[in-house]
Amino acid sequence: MSATAAPVRHLARPHRPVVVAGTLGELRGPTDGLVELPLRLWWQPQRAFDLSVPTMLLWMYENVLREAIRADELRAYLDGATLVRLWPELNLPRGVRAAWEARHPRLRLSPALRP
Repeated sequence: MSATAAPVRHLARPHRPVVVAGTLGELRGPTDGLVELPLRLWWQPQRAFDLSVPTMLLWMYENVLREAIRADELRAYLDGATLVRLWPELNLPRGVRAAWEARHPRLRLSPALRP
């Protein structure tokens, strides 16, 4: 494979490749209640997120998208429809946003144009 044909590798941060779900439909994580992230994804003493609080929901999604190293972590904590709804508001590293939008072009559509 030539260098020009090599797939683009996006990084969440130095030396950490972005993990992207194959489909948004496979993301069937919780949409309400309290969710406690494992220490590997959120290393603060208080790891529970109340998904009814909009800022906590955004914060949890940002951290999972940034820190996940396996697709099963994405499936366990993210919901596809919620991700699409939150996408414009998420504060993500450029590499995370680029990787997800490359795999799921629907995410880069303006909210008014989304099905």
